[in-house]
Amino acid sequence: MKKLLFILLITCIIMPAIAQHKTKNLIVITLDGMRWQEIYRGADSALLNSKFTNDKAEVKKQYWAATPQERRAILFPFLWSVIAKQGQLYGNRDAGSKDELANPYRFSYPGYNEIFTGFPDKRMNTNDPITNPNMNVLEYINKQKGFEGKVIAFSSWERFPQILNVNRSGLPVYSGYADLKNANANARLKYLNELQHHTPRYLGDSTRSDFITYEYSKEYLKQYKPRVLFMAFDETDDMAHDGNYKSYLERAKQEDGFIKQLWETIQNDPFYKNNTALLITCDHGRGEVPLDSWKGHGAEVVGSEQTWFAVMGPDTAPMGEVKPAETTYHKQLAQTMAELLGFDFKANAGHEVGDAIKTVTK
Repeated sequence: MKKLLFILLITCIIMPAIAQHKTKNLIVITLDGMRWQEIYRGADSALLNSKFTNDKAEVKKQYWAATPQERRAILFPFLWSVIAKQGQLYGNRDAGSKDELANPYRFSYPGYNEIFTGFPDKRMNTNDPITNPNMNVLEYINKQKGFEGKVIAFSSWERFPQILNVNRSGLPVYSGYADLKNANANARLKYLNELQHHTPRYLGDSTRSDFITYEYSKEYLKQYKPRVLFMAFDETDDMAHDGNYKSYLERAKQEDGFIKQLWETIQNDPFYKNNTALLITCDHGRGEVPLDSWKGHGAEVVGSEQTWFAVMGPDTAPMGEVKPAETTYHKQLAQTMAELLGFDFKANAGHEVGDAIKTVTK
């Protein structure tokens, strides 16, 4: 009898904790090179009035308002009308929240390595197509029960097959102009395979438009119901490197709209509704002073270590802008993703993994 009572007591303690965890699926989205300044302040008056903005009157009419709160809501309406109310945002340095890169290189490949492997590897110091030896959190999740074959990535930039090491991880990663290979793909996905090769290649011969990446992600999600989807946009970084502030703002607002549409698709699908977490971030920041440095990033560009992220989901408290006592780092995001799904990310290679940022309500 005592043994039975003990078992019942333990069950009463454990079962509520298990029942409380509602997150079953995860969507991760990155906006390459998107500055925290625009996320939290909206359009930058210095850049709007500079040589980097064409059609100044038109751009001001579209994006300018008296306060940072008004401007950011214009630029990122979904972020500030939905995520800010239902989730959490980190990295508003004006409010005392600091989110940063731990890697010293402050450009794309090292940034994505840090995000997905959980540590800043000094060997990952190039954007060249080298194969990443480090186990990543998407690979780890793909090996967990119920997630096998249910993790996928779509990206505009062509480098993710190397960053996520598809030869070792076995992850399906469709980057650049790679066609979806599923023989049973629906008509829309097959059309996208054709369409992407006929769209203007204004980002070069290897990087496709974010619109195509978004459409692939949305259509794949509708047909195949992945448990984890990673979608990587690139155009904000490209427009900034070109010194085109108008296009940078246009792409930022466009990507916010893509995220809104994807979230609405999720909330209208019984498979995902009310059990899916969304995490949005960037791979690096950009410069701010001197003004020309907004175009670039890297070890020599002050401010390019400054980043941000946002998270929303059924287990995440609706805290809005969070001001943690200590600086958060992108090396913590891999374990944060794992924890959102109830896992503890352990890298087989034995490398360190940053501690999760406590976004999950206990």
